[in-house]
Amino acid sequence: MYRIVRMSAEKALRRVRQLNGVLGTGKTSVQLRSQSTDGTVNIGDVSIQLQQAKNPELVPVKHISDNPPQAVMRHLRWIMQKDLLGQDVFLIGPPGPLRRAIAMQYSELTNREVEYIALTRDTTETDLKQRREIRASTAYYIDQCAVRAATEGRILVIEGIEKAERNVLPVINNLLENREMQLEDGRFLMAADRYDKLLQDHTQEELDSWKLVRVTENFRVIALGLPVPRYQGNPLDPPLRSRFQARDINPLPFKDQLQVLYESGPAVPAERVSQVLSFATTLLTSESTSLGLPDFPVEVLASVIKIMNAVPNTSVHKLMQRLYPYDFLLAKEGRTAVEDILKKFELYETDYKSTVHHVIQDVNQVTNAETPTALVTLQGQGLKFPLQVKAGPYGVKSTDPFHHFIGTPSHANLLGDILQSHMVHDLCLVGPKGCGKTVLTREFATLLGYHMEPIMLYQDMTSRDLVQQRTTLPNGDTTWRPSPLVLAAKEGSLAVLDGIHRINPGTLAALQRLIHDREFNLFDGTRLLRHDRYEELKQKTEMTDEELQNRQVFPVHPSFRILALAEPPVAGSSTQQWLNSELLTLFHYHHVKPLSYMEEMEVIQGMVPNAGQDLMEPLLKLTHRLRHSGDSTMLSLSSSLSTRQLLRIARRMAQYPNENVHDAINKACLSRFLPQLARQSLEQSLQDAGIEQIKPTLDPMDIDKSVTCEVKDGKLRIGKTEVSIYDPENKMMVPDVLFYENPQHLSIMEDMLKDFLLGEHLLLVGNQGVGKNKIVDRFLHLLNRPRQYLQLHRDTTVQTLTLQPNVQDGVIVYEDSPLVRAVKLGHVLVVDEADKAPTNVTCILKTLVESGEMILADGRRVVTGRPNQTSTESVIVTHPDFRMIVLANRPGFPFLGNDFFGSLGDIFSCHAVDNPNMESEMAMLRQYGPQVPEHLLKKLVLAFGELRDMADQGLIAYPYSTREVVNMVKHLQKFPDEGLSSVVRNVFDFDAYNKDMKEQIVGALHKHGIPIGATPENVKLGKELDLPEPRLVSHWTIGSQTQSSKRKLLCPVEEKQIRVKGPVFLNVKNYPLDKFEDRATEFSELISHWHIPLTESSVVSDVAASTDFLTDIIHVATSSPASLYTTFTNNQAIKHVDLYDIFPNTRYSWHPKFQLAALGSPLDGQAILHEEQTNTILLIDPNTGALRRLFLGSALEGAKDKISGYFSQSADDPPLYKMCKEFASENWVVFYEEQGSKLDVVDVLQGTGYSIDLPVNLKSVHLPSKDAWLLTESNTNRRFLLTRPSADMPVCQLHTVDVKPSIDDDESEFMGRLDGKSFAVSNSPIGKVQLSEALGQNIDCPNRLMSDSDHYAAIAVGFPDLQSGSEIYAIPRNTVADPKITSRSDPLFNMVGRKNPKIIKESLFLPTANQAIKVLPLEKIPTEVFPQGVRPKHSGAYIEVTDLGHHKLRYLPIPLPRNIPPYSAWMNNYSETDIAMATTPDETIVTVDTGGCVRLWETGVSNLQRSLSEWQQMIGQDDGRPLQINYDRYSGKDVEEPKHGKIDEDNDPHVGGNTWAGGTGGRDTAGLGGKGGPYRLDAGHDVHQVSQAEKDAVPEEVKRAAREMAQKAFKERLRQIQMSEFDAELYEKFSSGVRRQVQSLRVILESLQAKGKERQWLRHQTSGDLDDAKLIEGLTGERAIYKRRGEQDPELGTPQVLPKRLRVVVDVSGSMYRFNGVDGRLDRVLEAALMVMEAFDNYEKKFKYEIVGHSGESYHIGLITGEKVPKNNKERLDIIKTLHAHSQFCMSGDYTLEATKHAIEEVSKLEGDEHFVIVLSDANFDRYGISPSRFAQILTSQEKVNAYAIFIGSLGDQAQRLAKKLPTGHAFICMDTKDIPQVLQQIFTSAMLSTR
Repeated sequence: MYRIVRMSAEKALRRVRQLNGVLGTGKTSVQLRSQSTDGTVNIGDVSIQLQQAKNPELVPVKHISDNPPQAVMRHLRWIMQKDLLGQDVFLIGPPGPLRRAIAMQYSELTNREVEYIALTRDTTETDLKQRREIRASTAYYIDQCAVRAATEGRILVIEGIEKAERNVLPVINNLLENREMQLEDGRFLMAADRYDKLLQDHTQEELDSWKLVRVTENFRVIALGLPVPRYQGNPLDPPLRSRFQARDINPLPFKDQLQVLYESGPAVPAERVSQVLSFATTLLTSESTSLGLPDFPVEVLASVIKIMNAVPNTSVHKLMQRLYPYDFLLAKEGRTAVEDILKKFELYETDYKSTVHHVIQDVNQVTNAETPTALVTLQGQGLKFPLQVKAGPYGVKSTDPFHHFIGTPSHANLLGDILQSHMVHDLCLVGPKGCGKTVLTREFATLLGYHMEPIMLYQDMTSRDLVQQRTTLPNGDTTWRPSPLVLAAKEGSLAVLDGIHRINPGTLAALQRLIHDREFNLFDGTRLLRHDRYEELKQKTEMTDEELQNRQVFPVHPSFRILALAEPPVAGSSTQQWLNSELLTLFHYHHVKPLSYMEEMEVIQGMVPNAGQDLMEPLLKLTHRLRHSGDSTMLSLSSSLSTRQLLRIARRMAQYPNENVHDAINKACLSRFLPQLARQSLEQSLQDAGIEQIKPTLDPMDIDKSVTCEVKDGKLRIGKTEVSIYDPENKMMVPDVLFYENPQHLSIMEDMLKDFLLGEHLLLVGNQGVGKNKIVDRFLHLLNRPRQYLQLHRDTTVQTLTLQPNVQDGVIVYEDSPLVRAVKLGHVLVVDEADKAPTNVTCILKTLVESGEMILADGRRVVTGRPNQTSTESVIVTHPDFRMIVLANRPGFPFLGNDFFGSLGDIFSCHAVDNPNMESEMAMLRQYGPQVPEHLLKKLVLAFGELRDMADQGLIAYPYSTREVVNMVKHLQKFPDEGLSSVVRNVFDFDAYNKDMKEQIVGALHKHGIPIGATPENVKLGKELDLPEPRLVSHWTIGSQTQSSKRKLLCPVEEKQIRVKGPVFLNVKNYPLDKFEDRATEFSELISHWHIPLTESSVVSDVAASTDFLTDIIHVATSSPASLYTTFTNNQAIKHVDLYDIFPNTRYSWHPKFQLAALGSPLDGQAILHEEQTNTILLIDPNTGALRRLFLGSALEGAKDKISGYFSQSADDPPLYKMCKEFASENWVVFYEEQGSKLDVVDVLQGTGYSIDLPVNLKSVHLPSKDAWLLTESNTNRRFLLTRPSADMPVCQLHTVDVKPSIDDDESEFMGRLDGKSFAVSNSPIGKVQLSEALGQNIDCPNRLMSDSDHYAAIAVGFPDLQSGSEIYAIPRNTVADPKITSRSDPLFNMVGRKNPKIIKESLFLPTANQAIKVLPLEKIPTEVFPQGVRPKHSGAYIEVTDLGHHKLRYLPIPLPRNIPPYSAWMNNYSETDIAMATTPDETIVTVDTGGCVRLWETGVSNLQRSLSEWQQMIGQDDGRPLQINYDRYSGKDVEEPKHGKIDEDNDPHVGGNTWAGGTGGRDTAGLGGKGGPYRLDAGHDVHQVSQAEKDAVPEEVKRAAREMAQKAFKERLRQIQMSEFDAELYEKFSSGVRRQVQSLRVILESLQAKGKERQWLRHQTSGDLDDAKLIEGLTGERAIYKRRGEQDPELGTPQVLPKRLRVVVDVSGSMYRFNGVDGRLDRVLEAALMVMEAFDNYEKKFKYEIVGHSGESYHIGLITGEKVPKNNKERLDIIKTLHAHSQFCMSGDYTLEATKHAIEEVSKLEGDEHFVIVLSDANFDRYGISPSRFAQILTSQEKVNAYAIFIGSLGDQAQRLAKKLPTGHAFICMDTKDIPQVLQQIFTSAMLSTR
């Protein structure tokens, strides 16, 4: 690619050698000599008559040398020819001072006076013709340069023709062509010959009266311009161009330029000079230009030759980089090309260490110099070089109390380089934000004693703002005020132009003459001359300083220097590549790079001595890792960790040593609002650097509650931070706001207070409505600090930010803005909506924040106060108490403001203000709505939290804030009877007309139980059947008095200590709880549900709920693999404890069987997991992952049991160990073995237990109470009651339970024993009322509920407390058997038969509700339960509720699992319904199905009634009566005797009058709304309104006609695109599945281009809004003083705004088709392709997308390429069909690497603003031996291409493993198409962040 450049370089090298030979032999070329006499000047054969100058001060001096180069002589001769012909000339050529120098040399040579003007985009016709000025209250016209030149016979030099707006220069067309011009004051300029002819016929007085003015025949115009379109600017208007004669002014020929350089550096070796010039000349060749390289500033080469002459061992490579800073100016290709040329001419230095660096050894004042001069000694490579440089007026090595500099090696080298450039030229420091440019500038000024004039540049800055500003004197006369730049030029100060990357290049070009020649023409006619030319002019004209100054000529102080500051340009950017060929000629550019690790550590420790190195080391390592990363996202993050920001972090950590480095970095980077990719990259980098987030030892809620606020004894304490309260002079400005404290806001305020005490200015960033203003106002109120408030907007300008100009009595008066008042008075300035103002406006705050300095529009200067310094009329000393708090919305999507944080974030201490967390928001809302029910507040908080997450993901556009919630709560507080579903419409009616948006919002509200759209009639409770009455079936006698003592057996008790092993800490994963409320659209027993993240082989084993009312915790145990899932419903989180290491799947025939018990306080949250086959008992804490194993016996017994269990060869199932968990809430449980004779009691809290040996073998054990346990013998089903008289007795008593039937028949005896399967007993009694209702009699007695498979329920009255006997009342179950209904499990497996039949689970009891609960399969449900007798298809089981109090049976359908794991059908034998069930303390039922769906049910009648009432209240019940307007009026008359009143036969309405019956608002008579009447009487005068139902009752024929019209239009559209109805249906099938995702993606795309649509202010208009900057022009009568909004046309020559390029690479290989049935990967590819096609439709101007495929046949299958994008559904369907067919019939193989590489290479060749390549592929890399590292290398191979991989298919965890091996943020896993828009949003927003 660089072959042409190398050839050019070789030719140049040969030419240099040839020229050296020629010059060495002494041969000379033909010379053209100039000869001058007193009357003429000759150049060759052309001569011109010299004239005496009337104003000699206007004749240029010292521009022409004694021996000008021959090329210049030729140009001068040509101009002289044109001058003799009376023709105007146009000198055109590349940027540089040569064209202007030739014009000035010609003027000096011919002794011609010169009028000079530099055109900019701000130049108007008044600057050329006439400008009005007010003198003595009268407006006068003052001639400007063009008129003065025409009338006085001068040469008018117009520079920068291409920069003027199109409508400006035509005003001089006639002056150029005919030498005529009509002036604004009525005069008319006339050509000399015509004027002279008139003068022959008329007198001079007549011509003067006619206002005719003669244009002198010597008037000439020399225009200077750049060729457009090669360079940026406006092309010449054809009429204007035709009036000029053109001359191409190229740089001097090689020979002439070489001679100039020899004269500049006589001590520099000729060979070296030749190499330097050859390098520069090569970059000016057409070959280099074709590569897009900017021109080398060859005319500035003499300055570096002077440096080489003064410091011989200076690195030439470094000097070339100062003139041509290719390292940050060019992209990679350009840098390589330049380095190749440097190497060709032996100027390239590869090793930085071998480069000679010069440091300042000493600086001394030169005492005998006429102007301040310093002698600087530079040392480099052991040599010393004394240099004399200009110095400032303060004296060298001056001290600045506000400047503290820590020297580093790199800064020392840079200061040495800066001194070299300062010796010969102005300079510019270029570096990223916060790298130390300002500090280096101050150090440079301090060393040389300079006074700094900081000048903050901004985008809208005009040349007037830069040079002179118009104002008025106290008497109303207009005048011009010099700018700080002009003052610096006169006084010899250092003018610091801060931000030249922001200002328009055309405006900055106005300074070219000042920088190159040290001459300047000001707007008021003042001329600044270089000091030596000024002295020459004095000597030549013999004028004094006073005389010259009266003629407005002033010298430029020799010490004057310009030092510019800028951020690096972005190579290839259409908006941020500010450094062009023209600006390269202005400065020496020095690259200020971020400090090295050791240097930055040295600076931080020097500036903050008490900053701990152990804390700063990881911070600095992370920072430098980000800075040197090749990833653009990480580089963008590093800009937030500048040296300035690191110092801020160090100061804070030194002051508050307990601060967390992790939090400080996240705060500095504002990670909360970073795009997800950037946030992930930052988190990964933090982990790699070993910076861990310190987890709080306490619960977050407790920590938040510990943050309190207190004002006491004149001190404010927020949290642990304390400060004295401020005592202001004016307390009226202290804000006072209604503020309800909450933990999160108090934490933010404490954080703000810490920074406030450190002297920082604050920046608060957050969404709208999160409380930023309230936090700040409350913060200042607590501090008692006065506030000044300033709100910004899109029309804010720099002028309005500081001062507000007004006209009073014809005088411009500037009123201080709140900013200036805050600076003067020491108030806190609150700048609100900072992101709404353009960043080029708010950037002026930089100097105020950094150094406390600012220049105001009225000329006053804000400075940092030195000791004992006071404010004056021209100087405002910044008050030491002044602070600034800036508020801004978050950057990026979905906000469309300006990125204030990205521009100025590092000069503030940043605080992210997010919506309050759930606890804080609830605490705040409780105060706003103390009477609003808690459950309503919680629903609102959860729903809005969901909506905010959706906004962050880009699913909805509007980020709902706390402000909306507060408003709704206020409404509910004021109008409690109004339903929540109607109140929320106050916020969401904005979105009522956006169907997709409305669906998502309603879905989010329904998810959290807000019944929007529901009606009170939507109540669907379970089907009720009558429950038979309970009847007495038997008596249970415990230990009959007639039995012998042997029937009361004594069982020995053995006390023991439980052996505990552990803890070990297992891995705990956290998942968000995605909970759905099920009462949103209808009311039923189902409360809510959520899904736990099961694996595809997981089998649910058991569920347990916490028994502590404070913690709503639900544990779910699964097997295969063994896991524990714990749901914390209050914290919206699910914790997963992986138990695979404890229970590995070692044998295919063995799977663990778990029982769960949830423990109570103080062990709440912990659970006991019991494995029934091995009797393994585990105590697990899901919060920490701590696991302990409890051993009941000795270690030897445990090992023996384990070995025997593994080697058991029994054909039958071994007996299981069981756990009785009725009293687990009290932290003790009972274990026993089926058919065993021993009970083990474990007290988990105390770690103790005891064993009870029994004389019977156990079938089951139930714990009706703590002290009485019901045992069932295994073979006989006999029951025993086990009691223990006291806890310290060594024995327990075993009593037999005798069952006597109440009726002497076999059925009664069977029923009375309750021997059915799944026998269960409650562990607490039902109350007296419930017992009486159940039995139909008034009874109060101990009791227990019982149940088995043959009975709905039973009541044991007297059991277990009464030893005398108990009565058993039972309700037998009706047998339901339907042979047509079978289990839904695998039918093939049923044919073979099960070894383990499914277990019938025990019932659960709700004693308070007087209910027994059981889960039954479909075949056991009565037919009358089902609608119309048909069993539902979507229900797999029913909950049977036996309500004993109301004598009802209720059946609640349980929906089928969403997805049934494939292995659960044959592995799970948990129960006959595969439903696990438990109860919570408030008697809510918890069920878990095989798909992992957890459901909460409410069955108690009283609870249902309360919930229904709350639900109906949320809906808001309308009583149906029409609304009526009533007026409460005061009649002014007292009531008299009550009476009925007259009857109006016409029944007309009456209001007042005390006459008619049935009126309203009257007195005494019967009516409504009055007073004193005897009774109410409604005469029927009601206000009626049409009901909503009537409005919605559209006639059916209208609906039918609408449908027919739509069908007709649809068929016509199909005909137009030649699409069949079958194809339309097929397309709709794909399109409907991604419609919402397409909408989401279009929202994202719209936000990305919305900023580009914003209109700009067009100035210099004749109508519109008055421009504040042109008030004086308005006073003087000018017309173009307005501004208006409009589309800003781009300047011609500016880089085109290019579209973003996106290439999607899709995998259409055979594996996609092969495994589509497994995971649907091909379907996802088709849906993703369709989504891209539909979403990018109509965005072709901003986004150019392509879709290419790859398979085993080719790495490039063109589907959508170039401009051929599908335009309709048929074309899009054809693409889909092609993708599917290719995948089906292609050859096997994989070209993923080749396809990715080809796509990246091809898209990089296309012109675009940004380039993206997205690879959609499966993760099947292993099969084809594809290396992930090679794939990662390809993804990051092109710097300009953002390449990402999205894996949409995976076998097992292939995708997860592969993604971990790829670069962070470049790989995504999308197993669902709906996730792809969010991935694309992350990609786009992260790319925007990296290029901001």
